[in-house]
Amino acid sequence: QVQLVESGGGLVQPGGSLSLSCAPHESESIFSVGAMAWYRQAPGQQRALVAHITAVGTTNYADSVKGRFTITRDNAKNTMYLEMNSLKPEDTAVYYCNMVVGFQGYWGQGTQVTVSS
Repeated sequence: QVQLVESGGGLVQPGGSLSLSCAPHESESIFSVGAMAWYRQAPGQQRALVAHITAVGTTNYADSVKGRFTITRDNAKNTMYLEMNSLKPEDTAVYYCNMVVGFQGYWGQGTQVTVSS
């Protein structure tokens, strides 16, 4: 079983920036992580893909965040990041990370991002 640990959520004003990170709890024992992704779930809505990055670094984004969010990964640390700029109130949600380890997907516990003045 792989436990993913997320960090970096919080409260930010519209137009502001936040960075999220996600890594396996015992990353040193994991030799290979495949695709990684960030999802988000707003109240009353289904969980939706925000950004995805393959093992070789190919990325894709939801249309609503293109040009504002950047997903990256550090394979040496098995860590994934999400840089969020020009945040809008509609970005408010619980953000979840997902990683494929050994051909199985694992979820983080979620971190709250609130964009409000």
